[in-house]
Amino acid sequence: MINLYYWTTPNGHKITIFLEEAGLAYKIYPVNISKGEQFAPDFLRISPNNRIPAIIDDAPANGGKALSVFESGAILLYLAEKTGRFIAKELHGRFETLQWLFWQMAGLGPMAGQNHHFALHAPEKIPYAIERYVKETARLYAVLNKRLTDREFIAGEYLPPGLSIQ
Repeated sequence: MINLYYWTTPNGHKITIFLEEAGLAYKIYPVNISKGEQFAPDFLRISPNNRIPAIIDDAPANGGKALSVFESGAILLYLAEKTGRFIAKELHGRFETLQWLFWQMAGLGPMAGQNHHFALHAPEKIPYAIERYVKETARLYAVLNKRLTDREFIAGEYLPPGLSIQ
């Protein structure tokens, strides 16, 4: 069983989408970040950076003791390796997937987050910040659109659970 420490944010949704698509059993433990629950000592033992999502896998693939993982990119990679899904074993396909994962984690995710923060939630509207993050988010979406011009998926092929490439 995967124990998912979660709140309804884009990073949290990444993990629930993976778990659903992979057909893995999981239980959600809400961590209400609006109430500061991410700073609770019990949660900080799982996620020392006080961010959601985080998981505890009670049944890791090696059969050893429970394993906790924090940071959404690390969780996605862990789950892909655990299930053998959504990441190729072959070198070129594996790194095609990894570079796009890191592109999202280091580029699109943070830039879109800053875009939304400064445009929608900042107590003071700072035109420079809004323009910077809106432009960078648009640039990153253009990179994604270009990547998808000749393919259905960013990296590799998607196969529903139970299907494999012959």
